[in-house]
Amino acid sequence: MDTSPLRSFLEIPYDKLEEMNLEIKEARLKRVSAAKLQEQRMKYLAGEKRIKAVTVCFTDLEGRLHMLDYDKKFLLKSHDNLTFDGSSIRGFSQQKESDLRLKADWSAFYWLPADVFGPGKVLVFGEVLERDGTPYAADMRSRLKMFTDRLFARQGIEAHAANEIEGFLFQGRHSERRYYETGKFEFVSTGGYYHSLPGDPLRRFIDTAAEVQRSMGFANEKDHPEVAPSQFEMNYSYTQALIAADQVQLYKLVCRQVADRMDMTASFLPKPVTGVNGNGMHTNLSVAKGGRNLFYDKNGQDGLSKLGWQFIDRLLHNANDICLVLNCSVNSYRRLDPHFEAPNQIKASAIDRGSMVRIPLGNERTARTEVRSIAPDANPYLAIYTLLATGLEGPEAPPAESDKRARTRFLPDNIHDAIRLFKTSPFAIKLLGEEVHGKYAELKWASAERCPKALGSVIKAAEVQFHHEVTNQFLWNLF
Repeated sequence: MDTSPLRSFLEIPYDKLEEMNLEIKEARLKRVSAAKLQEQRMKYLAGEKRIKAVTVCFTDLEGRLHMLDYDKKFLLKSHDNLTFDGSSIRGFSQQKESDLRLKADWSAFYWLPADVFGPGKVLVFGEVLERDGTPYAADMRSRLKMFTDRLFARQGIEAHAANEIEGFLFQGRHSERRYYETGKFEFVSTGGYYHSLPGDPLRRFIDTAAEVQRSMGFANEKDHPEVAPSQFEMNYSYTQALIAADQVQLYKLVCRQVADRMDMTASFLPKPVTGVNGNGMHTNLSVAKGGRNLFYDKNGQDGLSKLGWQFIDRLLHNANDICLVLNCSVNSYRRLDPHFEAPNQIKASAIDRGSMVRIPLGNERTARTEVRSIAPDANPYLAIYTLLATGLEGPEAPPAESDKRARTRFLPDNIHDAIRLFKTSPFAIKLLGEEVHGKYAELKWASAERCPKALGSVIKAAEVQFHHEVTNQFLWNLF
């Protein structure tokens, strides 16, 4: 009797995975041509018999990750004609113009750990295109890619980013989608900052998720429980801005998948639990030319160059106009609470963690700006694009307002004010284009209208149920 296995799908050890993913990451950093990378990847897929499917992923306007699994043989034949129904994606096409195209960005290719994602699968990020093959305006990944490519082509400038993403780990699967029924989240650990026993559920989750991230080429640096109960953070090295944004989406995907396999939920709601610190996504930014960090000046204020301070001053001047991009949900305005180390002050400081922008202690390699007033549910492509475009090219404060850096102003404390400021901002319209600007404001308003206007002190079920990373057709219609 033949006892050979019926299936033989690709499974790669973690150390080999890390080596392979770092190698292709290095090709991205060296800007190897798209045509060459496509040729290499297609040749690999054709020759590797143990791959059954290619996961092509893209991100909608609000920041939610979508994934489509294409049979490998089909993808190889139809890679230049992949289509999907854009009318089913919030913020994308209208029903009458629903068909959109997907183009694989072969530079953003990942081998996946088989024990977490299943054997025989690889992942590639996609670019959303119009029917005629031009970039789709609401695809913020393409927008960020075009902006950073233009910076490099015209000025030789490379934009770098690193995100510090906090999350909560809760008991049970799908705890966010069940919140409208339960009205509560249950912690898996009440240890505390840096203090969690090696074998408790939170530590086991962190260890597992960090292992997966390392295998995918994140170049991890450290991981630990955060201040609030059941809260976590895993840090990894800075890299090119587009890679960093991709890694934000993968970080959240990995955490959610690992948690689900452990019968728990990884949540990136900015403030899911009343009375404890919320989740942030502090975003560190710098620019370099010819390998030299342009934000560094050992004689500059706080070690920053004139360009570094111009970058910060533009962010502060336009802070209210872009607040909705960085804090895009009803729930995110609970996090901007001064009682919980909230970065709600429109100022920059090397030491005050209540400031919107912090200047971390740095050297020629690490000098950077840290934007703290950004929530983990923000669209990372839209947020990083907005911060870079604002800091490098945004309107400057007129001389009469040149003292704004020293004065203390505050970000909006509710989404309604943030929407109003965003909608009436000529800079925000210019930044996104009139059509995308209007779509984004409309999406945020639709969610805000389903929630109580006054936040109050207690988390309301609606702000979880109708949150863009939680809601679905069933939950959206329970209104």
